[in-house]
Amino acid sequence: MPICACRVCGNAFFEKTLLHYENMPKAAQNFPDAAALADESGADLTVCQCSGCGLVQLNNDPVPYHKEVIRAAAVSAVIKDFKTRQFAGFIQKYSLRGKKIMEIGCGRGEFLSLLQTLDVDAYGLESSESSVMQCVKNGLKVSEGYLDGETGALDNGPFDAFLLLMFLEHMPDPDSALKAIYNNLTDGAVGLVEVPNFDMMLRNKLFSEFIGDHLLYFSRETLQTALNLNGFEVLECSELRDDYVISAVVRKRGELDISNFYDYQTRIAAGINEYIDRFGEKKVAIWGAGHQALAIIALTKIADKIRYVVDAAPFKQGKYTPATHLPIVAPDTLRADPVEAVIVMAASYSDEVAGILRRQFSPQIKIAILRDFGLEMVGA
Repeated sequence: MPICACRVCGNAFFEKTLLHYENMPKAAQNFPDAAALADESGADLTVCQCSGCGLVQLNNDPVPYHKEVIRAAAVSAVIKDFKTRQFAGFIQKYSLRGKKIMEIGCGRGEFLSLLQTLDVDAYGLESSESSVMQCVKNGLKVSEGYLDGETGALDNGPFDAFLLLMFLEHMPDPDSALKAIYNNLTDGAVGLVEVPNFDMMLRNKLFSEFIGDHLLYFSRETLQTALNLNGFEVLECSELRDDYVISAVVRKRGELDISNFYDYQTRIAAGINEYIDRFGEKKVAIWGAGHQALAIIALTKIADKIRYVVDAAPFKQGKYTPATHLPIVAPDTLRADPVEAVIVMAASYSDEVAGILRRQFSPQIKIAILRDFGLEMVGA
């Protein structure tokens, strides 16, 4: 059944389709013989574009053999030489010697056999039973399977790197496949992802490139989007083989560690508290009721030591700081109810505020500006 939403980001297609071709070949493989011609017919292809991420794609069902990898070009001596050199460079650049690498959709082992010669621990995953048997017969370590929403832990995983070569464009659910790969990789693992180049198709107006086998037509931008959405950062991206192929090197994105923010918070809080304690009880004010100042007051637990918060915005005056409940007052309060010191927490306006304090208010008021590194004394 035709689909109406993007296979990657889930947004709706643009209402107007890009192209509609009638009586096209149903598939690029499984050619009919003479006996099958009477029942063989073409199919319509509709080319759509996602209104969200921009990915161009067909809205039809995948071909029956979409889980299998069939490579006719791999027998080419030129391709074999190129891929061997490419794999060797990939292994050297990303320190993969002796590491475990998985090729997703390895076919009959055309590329996996090249990988096996390059001092890595090479594995393959392939849906076709006959192809898996051929691989095993040739001494390759290949498991039968396909990546989808049900995929759990793969045999021999997790892997330090992966190859996904001219296969992603066939997948009706690319997100599930990419997430399954992600879940079977070590932290910081890298990968080589290659797809036909839709940017080149656009440049050269290659209307004949649309075929039912290829559901997805990636440009550099939309390939990067698909990879980013599924946990990968793109390290390199280039066009290969007369620009027919987009080749991307990716890395598994890990969880960001910003636990050191706690240490920084502790240091800043200690500096602010030490400064406030130099003055009399509740003899320090804060200038600034922006979001950073509000957070600093709460996180440093200084509210019971602060007399009030000054802010020049009339709509904030007469109100109270959220959570810490300090009164927010107009600048003139510094004259009517003076303090000994003011800590300026006005972000990019801090120097301007310090200038106003020096020019318009008592020179007896000590001034400190909260910078990224801590407190900076003004005129000290």
